[in-house]
Amino acid sequence: MVEPIRFHGVGKRYGKLWALRHVDCTFSAGEVVMLIGPNASGKTTLIKCLLGLVRPTEGFITVHGNAIGVDPAYRRVIGYMPQISQFPATLTIRQLFRMMDDIRGSHDSAMGDPLVEELDLNHRLDERLTTLSGGTKQKVSAVLATHTDPSILVMDEPTAGLDPVSAQLVLARAGAMRDAGGTVLITSHLMEEVERLADRVAYLEDGDLRFLLPVQEILERTGGRRLAEALPRLVADDRAMRRQNRIGTTES
Repeated sequence: MVEPIRFHGVGKRYGKLWALRHVDCTFSAGEVVMLIGPNASGKTTLIKCLLGLVRPTEGFITVHGNAIGVDPAYRRVIGYMPQISQFPATLTIRQLFRMMDDIRGSHDSAMGDPLVEELDLNHRLDERLTTLSGGTKQKVSAVLATHTDPSILVMDEPTAGLDPVSAQLVLARAGAMRDAGGTVLITSHLMEEVERLADRVAYLEDGDLRFLLPVQEILERTGGRRLAEALPRLVADDRAMRRQNRIGTTES
């Protein structure tokens, strides 16, 4: 079976700094993977490589078995919700939705998406994007990212700036896409979100993918009952093992 996403030894270097180091992993259909890690861990670079916004220095990425190259056509199956959306300031929400419908060749307008009403955007369609709050822009971005039912959904801190009800609606949409067989990647620093939605957790640090494990396995390995306590234990164990390996290498 061809995995929707596969990283084949992917590394990305900016000058002398390696932002990603030999990432080799797969992301499967019908799962939500939470990407977590400290600042400058490589999460954003990993996403940018997948989206074709930057090219790996080494290795390559396949989407549904096809290697990513210069042709951006593969992006049609990917929905992307950035942490901070940059919209044309002069457009209204309605005009933006129509523009994106035209670009995508969609006959099913985003304005008819149930999420528009659920997020209370239906009364604000004629407001200009430049006047919207950050949270409202996030709502618009959520509709655009998910409306076409992409087979792959990438969300970068999707609930940042959202009220609790809207955050639950957006995450519920992500969960529904997973249940329909989609592959969902979400960056988040909120452990309650990770625990509630994730099937697997990918932890990055210093450009390394330190582990990619099912939530249940993380709990079992650490004896923790919640991810908020289990993940720090697993990360600490991983760091201790790496330090020991470095000491052993030096001594030999």
